[in-house]
Amino acid sequence: MDDFWSGIGVDGVDLHLEPDAANGRRAGLERALRDAVREGRLSPGTRLPATRRLAVELGISRGTAKAAYDQLVAEGYLTARQGSGTRVASLPSVDPDAPEAVARARAPRFDLRPGSPDVGAFPAAAWLRALRRAIATAPSLAYDYGDPRGRIELRTALSGYLGRARGVIAPPDRIVITSGYVQGLALLTRVLGGDIAMEDPGLPFHRDVVRHNGGGVVPVRVDERGVCAQDLGEESAVIVTPAHQYPTGVTLHPERRRALTDWARARGGMIVEDDYDGEFRYDRQPVGALQGMAPGRVVYLGTASKTLGPALRLGWMVLPPHLVDRVADAKLHSDHHTETIGQLALAELIDSHAYDRHVRACRLRYRRRRDQLLDRLGERRVRGIAAGLHALVEVADEAEALSRAEAEGLAVGHLGGHWHTPGEGRPQGLVIGYGTPRERAYPDALEVLAKVLDGG
Repeated sequence: MDDFWSGIGVDGVDLHLEPDAANGRRAGLERALRDAVREGRLSPGTRLPATRRLAVELGISRGTAKAAYDQLVAEGYLTARQGSGTRVASLPSVDPDAPEAVARARAPRFDLRPGSPDVGAFPAAAWLRALRRAIATAPSLAYDYGDPRGRIELRTALSGYLGRARGVIAPPDRIVITSGYVQGLALLTRVLGGDIAMEDPGLPFHRDVVRHNGGGVVPVRVDERGVCAQDLGEESAVIVTPAHQYPTGVTLHPERRRALTDWARARGGMIVEDDYDGEFRYDRQPVGALQGMAPGRVVYLGTASKTLGPALRLGWMVLPPHLVDRVADAKLHSDHHTETIGQLALAELIDSHAYDRHVRACRLRYRRRRDQLLDRLGERRVRGIAAGLHALVEVADEAEALSRAEAEGLAVGHLGGHWHTPGEGRPQGLVIGYGTPRERAYPDALEVLAKVLDGG
């Protein structure tokens, strides 16, 4: 038995076993199976080939195969039941401090962390219909390597949608499809280079992305009117979240919008607009994108992560003409192109207006959750409530509030981790996301939050 290899397994599934016949065929088979289970190459519940089939595949007797199975059943590596065959057993973790075990032990009872939508509301039926139609009508070349800018079907669909829903001037030839916002930010950093101004406070991971891709990070203040454009200098670009600043939740004031575009035109700088949750406005119609004011100086970044789900890994960039080829070339040398089938499905979802219907339904659901949050917290100082999927609750002692939350099994975000340079005298607050919890768990999560804020 110089090689162990079964090409049939169960129902045509391949089973690869490392050769080890130094101590005989049975011992070699036992060791190979044992190692495969220990190393995770055979996962719990995997059904193994019948002894007759395995014996034929490996060129051994059926008795040898059965004896090896029986030994591993006795050792607890396999289970054997009449009618269900022989399967890999579930083994207990050998390391109680393994990351998986720690994660399970520390999983919060209630999750009000910001950053994610209600993924349970993903429109599975509508997506499946769109996927079927897309596959049924896709040309054969859709399954080959594609344009690094993305499928023309999705770029055309987004051109229409972004124009009517977000006020973005977005010809299809100026759109590049990405695998989410982070990839778009990374590509832009490589293309623009130099120092990039980023909101303070802002998401630390995005600062890491810029630095990792060769850019310098310069903090720019955010106040009650949004980013302080008057603080900008010679930076190559500034990254802003004008519709609903993260994490403070303020909407960029019209005067600041004009100041930003004036800076970009005067300095030759670029404005990078992160429109991560711009569709979700509750006090009036969603505020139009900044890009519509200066399409030649603004790069617009959008994503399906908040409207549909992060798992799709679908985002888009609307670029000024002079950046399209450079960004497309960077995309080509990054991952060639974003996967195609999801692009076609999203294009179909947009063209059929199922996407609009889903966004409207989500907007109503999240507004109800926002209202529940406000009702439960009463007179407390809550900011950033006009839009989005999170709010900022001011507290006197952030560390104490976080400690109480942890004791109650409540996961929340906090303002302190978002400053470029943490220090004394900074405003303090909890960043509360109301997109993540399931409907039935949300009221209980709010009760626990209120208890934490009341000091109890």
